[in-house]
Amino acid sequence: MNWPEKETIADGVVNMLRVNMGLQAGERLLMVTDVPCASEWQDEAPARLGAMLTRAMLARIVADVATDRFPGCAVTLLPFPSAGGHGAEPDGSVATQLQAADVVVAITTYSLSHTDAREKATQQGVRLASMPGFETRMFEPAGPMAVNYQQIAEDCQRIADPLTAADDVQVRTEYGTDLTFSIAGRPGQVDDGLYAGEPGLWGNLPAGETYVVPVEGTGRGRLVVPAGWYPGLQDQMIFDFEEGQVVELTGGGEVGDTFRALLRLGSDEPVYERRRNLAELGIGTNPNARRPDNVLEAEKIKGTVHIAVGDNLHMGGEVESDIHEDFVQPEPDLFLDGEPVILRGKWRI
Repeated sequence: MNWPEKETIADGVVNMLRVNMGLQAGERLLMVTDVPCASEWQDEAPARLGAMLTRAMLARIVADVATDRFPGCAVTLLPFPSAGGHGAEPDGSVATQLQAADVVVAITTYSLSHTDAREKATQQGVRLASMPGFETRMFEPAGPMAVNYQQIAEDCQRIADPLTAADDVQVRTEYGTDLTFSIAGRPGQVDDGLYAGEPGLWGNLPAGETYVVPVEGTGRGRLVVPAGWYPGLQDQMIFDFEEGQVVELTGGGEVGDTFRALLRLGSDEPVYERRRNLAELGIGTNPNARRPDNVLEAEKIKGTVHIAVGDNLHMGGEVESDIHEDFVQPEPDLFLDGEPVILRGKWRI
């Protein structure tokens, strides 16, 4: 197995800690990463396990770089057993240690963004970067980390303002997506990658998206995820929505089967109803993001939008779920109150 090389990523790591996180002498930096749990060692494919282990080793190397280049900071590496899904809560001891840090960098396989553990930490003033699915190449000079984050911040705000002002959204694509919902009273929010300014700032790295939470119960229509635009997706996957909930899911092959099991359509059990919630509209703003099959990067691609299901409580909504899954839409049309904001992936504002 080829582990990440420290010398190759060192400059990118230092830039992240200085520019994105604003790490200062005397601060406590906590590097967290999830490692395969016992069931994953038994059930996951070798390639999947290898990717998880490589990501954990990357976190170790980032911690080593931080220790070398920021000698005035206390750097701790915290590996913990995988929680098994995006938005699933980590062990309670992990949540406690998150709150004890000044800066947290989470290079994980499964996202901590939509968890109580993350929310409690940032409420305590921790500055946090959530990096689920992060890959070493993202630190490279032409990668999605190597961007002008001040420009990304300007672009994020440029599209957040019309989201805040709008009531109704329509998303369409040539693949068959045609989805409408209300965002009345819901603000446009930004994830610009700059978490250095004040306590409690957090978001993804690589960053670059504006997002808004749909009003619960208002989503209707169809979401078509094209082949290649979700990890392992070889056939298009189609979600049909009524009253803000997934009511039918067709196609998608094995990936579709996984989501059919997660959503359990037709069940009235609250856990499955919450998972079926239409949770987010996001708009990518990162010009260096390119990979469609890595969700962390794909949802940041400038000229795309993404739709999520599951949890929205941790971004200002009313539904708490143990999953949050994003589905990216290439070359979309986006209309706010009937006016085109994006057409075929090209911004009109």
